[in-house]
Amino acid sequence: MAEAELLLERDGAVVTLTLNRPEAMNALSPTLLSDLCTAFRELQKDNEVRAVILTGKGRAFCAGLDLKALSSHPQGLGAFAIHGDNDIYAALRAFDRPIIMGINGVAATGGFELALMGDILIASSEARFADTHCRVGLAPGWGLSQKLARIIGHSRAREAHFSGNFISAQQADAWGLVSRVVEPDALAGACRQLAEDIASCVPWTVKAYKALVNDGLEMTLGAGLAMEKQVITHANSRVSGEDIAAQRQAVTARGKQQKQQD
Repeated sequence: MAEAELLLERDGAVVTLTLNRPEAMNALSPTLLSDLCTAFRELQKDNEVRAVILTGKGRAFCAGLDLKALSSHPQGLGAFAIHGDNDIYAALRAFDRPIIMGINGVAATGGFELALMGDILIASSEARFADTHCRVGLAPGWGLSQKLARIIGHSRAREAHFSGNFISAQQADAWGLVSRVVEPDALAGACRQLAEDIASCVPWTVKAYKALVNDGLEMTLGAGLAMEKQVITHANSRVSGEDIAAQRQAVTARGKQQKQQD
């Protein structure tokens, strides 16, 4: 029996999804694309899940859409049905808890776009990013043309878009594209530790914070501040003094535990 193209591992409140087509640099086949969308829709229904890690198996994170399958299929791009139930952008956007992208290797074109659908990117020192849309003659459809410039600046984004050249992990770090860069054998542990830190926080606050940041990035500063004030006034009214005291004790206990481990 063939191994699944998407692997799911659950450990407590943290779920790790691994793209499992290493022989194809984890390019998104129609099956993998569908499985990924289904996984996030199912995880959205599970309130016990606090954070998700998405990474790739082998030397690549994701090489984008499987161009070999695309070029050999009579329907071309239409064979992928990247809308409706297979709209990966919508599936990840609807997931209301943090998504950590463990960029273990090449993240190219659609794979670059997939990486930017995450909330936090942690890169292996062997990671590389490339937007090859202009090289293969396709237009972006998952937000790359709009997101990248907002993250690394207009000139740098245009250079990446128009040339198709690779961005190294070190350059991505310097440009603020990733949260940090770690050695390859430390990537899984770094993602896991961050996910556990997130899982230890107050769930509703993490969800509210994610929505505030993501929605605010699409607004002017003034509109974002007004939204924050409205949300915070409603949300904080539900928090009692006892709740705050209990959370402070939990934070103190976790701090002591981490100090002992260090």
